[in-house]
Amino acid sequence: MNLGKAPAAPVYDDDPVRGFALAAVLWGVVGMLVGVFIAAQLAWPELGFGIPWLGYGRLRPLHTNAVIFAFGGCALFATSYHVVQRTCQAPLFAPLLARFTFWGWQAVIVAAAVSLPLGYTQGKEYAELEWPIDILIALVWVAYAIVFFGTVGRRRVRHIYVANWFFGAFILAVALLHIVNSAAIPAGFMKSYSAYAGVQDAMIQWWYGHNAVGFFLTAGFLGMMYYYIPKQAERPVYSYRLSIVHFWALIFTYMWAGPHHLHYTALPDWAQSIGMIFSLILLAPSWGGMINGVMTLSGAWHKLRDDPILKFLIVSLSFYGMSTFEGPMMSIKTVNALSHYTDWTVGHVHSGALGWVGLISMGSLYHLIPRMYGQTRMHSVRAIELHFWIATIGIVLYIAAMWIAGVMQGLMWRAVNPDGTLVYSFVESVKATYPFYVVRFIGGLLYLAGMLVMAWNVIRTVLQGRVEAVPVPAVPSAAAA
Repeated sequence: MNLGKAPAAPVYDDDPVRGFALAAVLWGVVGMLVGVFIAAQLAWPELGFGIPWLGYGRLRPLHTNAVIFAFGGCALFATSYHVVQRTCQAPLFAPLLARFTFWGWQAVIVAAAVSLPLGYTQGKEYAELEWPIDILIALVWVAYAIVFFGTVGRRRVRHIYVANWFFGAFILAVALLHIVNSAAIPAGFMKSYSAYAGVQDAMIQWWYGHNAVGFFLTAGFLGMMYYYIPKQAERPVYSYRLSIVHFWALIFTYMWAGPHHLHYTALPDWAQSIGMIFSLILLAPSWGGMINGVMTLSGAWHKLRDDPILKFLIVSLSFYGMSTFEGPMMSIKTVNALSHYTDWTVGHVHSGALGWVGLISMGSLYHLIPRMYGQTRMHSVRAIELHFWIATIGIVLYIAAMWIAGVMQGLMWRAVNPDGTLVYSFVESVKATYPFYVVRFIGGLLYLAGMLVMAWNVIRTVLQGRVEAVPVPAVPSAAAA
């Protein structure tokens, strides 16, 4: 007869989830603060004070890296580690490796925050970091893949929930994109030259750049959408079959869309056309996913009145739908001839980044964080409501200003006199854009203010909460899926 102690029931490993969730809020404030500062610089250039490391050219990549990879990346780590455990009913595989991903990713962020203002850059959009940091990113990402797929492999339910399909695709695609695009020849400790040259370098960069949008900023956050909207609404996904069609159509189509960033360049015309065609096709799976998420609220629309977290999640899908309509339209060559190199592109990027990525992350974190600290809801629901409205108004001001400015710039640059000379000088277009840069700054300031409200709410929630071990269910249940 065994008189020894019964083995302890397994518990979910939520320490990395808590760490990444809190880091996402911190880096969100930092990244958006830098964004507001450089938006102010575009309206008032003297704000650089003549200091090189405060120059727009150095702080702009810091802003994009901080918002995408620090804020967005930490939100993705937190939610994917949370979702994969609950849907697989298994604790994280290789818990020490999961902790390495947390500290390794924070080291990447700090290294970026130091090196970019100092001027160390490869000059590649979304891939500016120099080769030693790129190696660390690759190591962290391989560890992430091992933890995530190891957890899926030890699942106690036969079914793999669709959110994990999107998280898994995002992890694999980003690994491929990062390793291929970052291939470089070192020429010193913080200096390197791309392994590619000329138009091939541009093509690989925008294959990476657009798919960083497609997988890091879309597929991963769709994983959030497919878990947290049904959870918060307490409704099943509208159509599980549509979610699978959405997955396969999206991941096949996105990989081909990159060349639309290179219209009217040295890239062969047939390659530009392929990018345009696949971008137009991409509208269908994108809107299929948006409809699937929004229609999950069928029969529960009344919850939007009282639940500000659902407001974040559903309005984020509205911005996702708008951005994924606008993107394919802007990929059409005749439209691109007007929009390219203008602030219309900046408006498009931020309708996706602030409206889709920002709001879905904030809504997911508002659902997640209290549960990580033994609470059922955040400290202040009214503060969540305030954050939602401040952020939404900020986004609308920002993107409307950039759309108007962009179309105006495109029209001014193309205007010619009967003799073929330009009607407007470039300086005149800059002067005409100035009021819209001020409105953009105000919109960004509102968005940052909302993020500060969130930080206060999170701090209060954490201080009044407590860390509790959550046991893994003893018997796998279909409800988890």
